[in-house]
Amino acid sequence: MKIPIGVVDDHQLFLKSLSLMLKSFKVYDVVVEALNGRELQDKLLQTKVIPSIMLIDVNMPEMNGMETAKWMTANYPETKLVALSMNDTDTIIIDMIKAGCCAYLLKETHPDELEKALNEINTKGYYNADASNINFRRLLQSEKEAIQLNEKEKQFLQHACSDLTYREIAALMFLSERTIDGYREALFGKLKVQSRVGLAMEAIRRGLVTL
Repeated sequence: MKIPIGVVDDHQLFLKSLSLMLKSFKVYDVVVEALNGRELQDKLLQTKVIPSIMLIDVNMPEMNGMETAKWMTANYPETKLVALSMNDTDTIIIDMIKAGCCAYLLKETHPDELEKALNEINTKGYYNADASNINFRRLLQSEKEAIQLNEKEKQFLQHACSDLTYREIAALMFLSERTIDGYREALFGKLKVQSRVGLAMEAIRRGLVTL
């Protein structure tokens, strides 16, 4: 049985092209297409098959990606949400993760990576591009090990999952920017990630921060 999947994007050409690509993977059945969040709401109320995975454009008229993701999380909590955008700004990505997305992919993502990401989302429930660049065996081992964080690291991690800049975090914690850089690098190592976005995704997934 094919995996039901949906796409919402306000660019008609991209929407249709992406749907065709998804069908070419042979394991997905595109059960809903919509041009914005409002249209998606209407179509989901009419469809009998709820998508297991929903690809959501970040920037849309009437009802943007964040609003759409929050609505999906509240009404269809079993559907895995994936944010799609041309913008890779940290704060936007983190906001989409907070809204309920388990992955974030740029629209320029190579089809091979998209297929790999969707496979991981379907089987594991999330996809972190940072983690995918790390030896899988080591990643599995790190999953078994408890992450030990001191109070300052916990405080920094909470702030890192917000829209604050590193400089603002340093001022808020009454620490130098160099010290904050040290916390950041230490946490990159402990959570086996390479970016602030990867850090936020792992922190949220592991329940290390409260949103």
